[in-house]
Order: sequence, then structure tokens, then C-alpha cells
Amino acid sequence: MRTLLKLALLAALIVATSSVHSTLGATAPVRVGPALTSIGPLAFGPDGVLFAADRQAATIYALNLGAQSAGARTGTADVAGITGKIAAMLGTAPAEIAINDLVVHPVSGNSFLAVTRGQGTNAAPALLRVDGAGSVSVVSLDNVSYTSVAMPNPAAASTTGRGGRTQSVTDMALSNGRLIVSGLSNEEFASKLWSVPYPFAAADRGASVEIYHGNHGQLETRSPVMAFLPMAVNGQPHVIASYTCTPLVRFPMSSLRTGEKVVGTTIAEFGAGNQPLDMIQYQKDGQSFLLMSNSRHGVLKIPTTDFGSAKGITERVGGTAGVPYEKIASMTGVEQLDKLDANRSIVIATTATGDRNLTAVPLP
Repeated sequence: MRTLLKLALLAALIVATSSVHSTLGATAPVRVGPALTSIGPLAFGPDGVLFAADRQAATIYALNLGAQSAGARTGTADVAGITGKIAAMLGTAPAEIAINDLVVHPVSGNSFLAVTRGQGTNAAPALLRVDGAGSVSVVSLDNVSYTSVAMPNPAAASTTGRGGRTQSVTDMALSNGRLIVSGLSNEEFASKLWSVPYPFAAADRGASVEIYHGNHGQLETRSPVMAFLPMAVNGQPHVIASYTCTPLVRFPMSSLRTGEKVVGTTIAEFGAGNQPLDMIQYQKDGQSFLLMSNSRHGVLKIPTTDFGSAKGITERVGGTAGVPYEKIASMTGVEQLDKLDANRSIVIATTATGDRNLTAVPLP
């Protein structure tokens, strides 16, 4: 009897230990859908796995959407008044809908939207799909298989607003089998870039990133990267990152080692009082460009030619400086964008009435 009791206790201890390890690191694949408390940002891997950040839980989920990866038609058709359509589907008013991110599936070309219904304690996440017929559908996560990884040392869950849990993950992208993640931790040097291997293993402490902010005239370690893209600069992998007010900064991917404090090179200042919202890279006429949507400065088209040779900004800047850019006057109110195909982007833009349209736009 004592032997059986000892074996039972040992088995219980093994189960408990395994559970703790799974919570702190990466989970094994499961087929009962994730209980998300929030959703956004989103990112697709080339195989169609959807990465979805639950900021409130400081956790990233890798979702296998299966048959829900595509609607009846490939591509994405325009949807006028999409906020109202989503609100009607979710049983609420348009004012209660926030669209947190937009990404295009790499195979089906359907667009996926991370949406919040309601506000405060009543807020609930939803994932929606728009197909080539303009059909808007709610993606059910009830039986989606997934794995997840918890981000280490996030800001306290009770903290909201700038610098709080809502910025535990600000952007992410898959690059060479690693998910690059930006956000804030609760550490002294709070701004972080993590490089998490996929399939997921436990996330490490990440690299603390510091920049010189020309419009503020100072070094900053607590301002998070708001939008970024992995890209090759002078043949080497880099992260090109944008911050509030609006420095553009390059980080060599090789410098993003766990526990390191990395100083980025500020290659542009696009003006104060502005929030970068989204970024894509595209090719046109044999050249490479960034297309960046902003809260105040509209949509900027930025040639990448000088990203590797641009001198770092190390002194206060009163306006704009660094690599050149062009403001795209024809694109207004753009909040979210992704590359739809080689010639078009798909955007969510506000209208004069305050609604939002989902529209395919030629790449400028």
C-alpha cells in the first residue's frame, strides 16, 4: 500500500511539474481552441500558420487554421463599411469595434482581421476572414490546433495605456524560422526585441534595445518599437524598426542576443506627434521601398537604398532628417495595411463619416 501511495504521489508530481514547464515555456500542440483574452498583432508564416498575440496574457499563439485558411474565393475583395458589417455580425454597435491588425494569408490571399468587440472589462477578441468575394466570416477557434509561448517578464496585468500590458507585444514577424517580437517588459531597460525559434521553445529574456530619439534629443530605453520589418541591409539580416514620434532605426539581427543591451542606429526622423501604425516592404521598377502608415503623417513611401549607408542621428532634430521619403497624398486615413500581391496593398482606412473601408490599393 505504501509503495502504491508513493507511486501515485510521484505520478502527480510529474504531472504538476510538466504543467508548470508548459506554462512557463512553450505548450505542446492541442486541439481545443485557445481561450484568448485579447487579439493582435497578427503575422503569418510562409506555411500559413497564423501567429496571434494575446497582449493581456503576454502570450503568442501559433494557430493552424486548417480549412478556415480560405473562403469560397481566393484573394480579397473590397468591403465598404466593414466596421458596420463586423458590428452587425458580432451583435454590437460600430463604435464598439476596434480593428487591431490586418494580415493576408500567403496562399489563399484572404485577409484576416484581429478585432476587439467592446471596451474595458467587456472587451472580447474575435478573428475574421475576408475572401475574394468580399464575404466576411468569423473564424471559429473552438477546434483549432495550436501551440503557444509566454513572453517573459511582461508589465503588470493591471497596468494599462502606454507602457502597460497592452504593449507587451507591439509587432511580430517570422524570419528564417524565428519569430521576431517587439514589446515591453517590466525590466529597467523595458524596450525589447525577442527572437523566438519556431516551432516554439521557451522564450528567453530577449535583447534590450536602446535608441537615440532625435526629436526628443535623448537616448531612450523604455519606448517600444511600434512597427518593424525584418529585411536584408547590405546583404545582412536586420530589423528596421519605427517608434512613436517617429524615429526609424536599424538593428543587425546578429546583435539580438539574449540578455544583451543593443543600441540601434537611428537612420531617419519623420516628425513628432506621430504614431507609426503599420509597415510593408515591396519592389517597384527594380527598387525596394517601405510603405508606412501613420496616425498624423499619413502614408510615407521610403526608398531602402540608403538604409545601410545612412549615418546615425546622434543630435537633436527639430523636424525631419535622415533617409528621404515621399508622402502619398492619395492614401488617406490608412490605419492598417498589408501586401496583397506584387502590385497592390490591402488597407483599412477611415472615411469622412467615421466608418472604415477595406480596399485594395495600387502600390505607389
